[in-house]
Amino acid sequence: MTLLRQLLHNKKAVIGLTILVLIVLIAIFAPLLTEYSPVRRVGRPHQPPSWEHWLGTTRLGHDVFSRLVHGARVSLAVGIGAGLLITVIGTVLGIIAGYKGGVIDEVINFFTNMVLVIPNLPLLLVLAAFIGQASPLVIAVILGFTSWAWGVRVTRSETLSIRQRDYVKSAEMLGEPSWRIMTSEIFPNLISIVGINFIGSIIFAVIAEATLEFLGLGDPNTVSWGIMLYNAQNASALSVGAWWDLLSPCLALALLGLGLALVNFAIDEIANPRLRTGGMLARWVGLVSAGEGKL
Repeated sequence: MTLLRQLLHNKKAVIGLTILVLIVLIAIFAPLLTEYSPVRRVGRPHQPPSWEHWLGTTRLGHDVFSRLVHGARVSLAVGIGAGLLITVIGTVLGIIAGYKGGVIDEVINFFTNMVLVIPNLPLLLVLAAFIGQASPLVIAVILGFTSWAWGVRVTRSETLSIRQRDYVKSAEMLGEPSWRIMTSEIFPNLISIVGINFIGSIIFAVIAEATLEFLGLGDPNTVSWGIMLYNAQNASALSVGAWWDLLSPCLALALLGLGLALVNFAIDEIANPRLRTGGMLARWVGLVSAGEGKL
């Protein structure tokens, strides 16, 4: 509750949460926002935006607005699903490595370093190409099992610091089992780190999914923002002047990324008060102005 109250008093968080809530509501109520099916031809090819078709139509005569609001469901599902998987794996392995130490820490570090050494995007391209036309679920699973290493590093580093604190030592002296110490004493103090990791993972997953689908490695029968970009590229939308076909999913991805990034920055500021420079800067400017006035 304290974190939520602090977020509601942070301007970045309020703007970011407003954007995210709006996108989530659009995805939930997509069937109610448009009368057109996202997979049926409802107009002439590449009709410009009009009262009938707010964001125009595609080369196949699909309504762009309908595909945009329905595509938000898939893009959000992949982002949240992959982000959750990345965060869970990174948090669990990071806490275990940081608290247990010894051989367990060395083994987890070995696999973490191995994953970090392999370039992420080329690995994703190879796996997606090997699978073929990957469904959103497959893309989410691939992202989840190939992108957890950074979360392990950050969580492990913070756990190494927390395990030296008095309340952890007291729990150990009282004979508390390791799993209880990790879940009840260490994990609650990592909430801000986990939150930042989760939101950052969602941003990465949404962009990675759109990239894979844009390159033709997704299922073309799926309605998502990445597939919209792929279809617009194949239709040479910009070359024929159908800018709305390409611009709509680009703006949607940018808006989602902006909302998530603002919330991420807000959580970072709350977790690390030294980053809150806005008020200090305003006071400094006021002091300088007052000094110049006296001169």
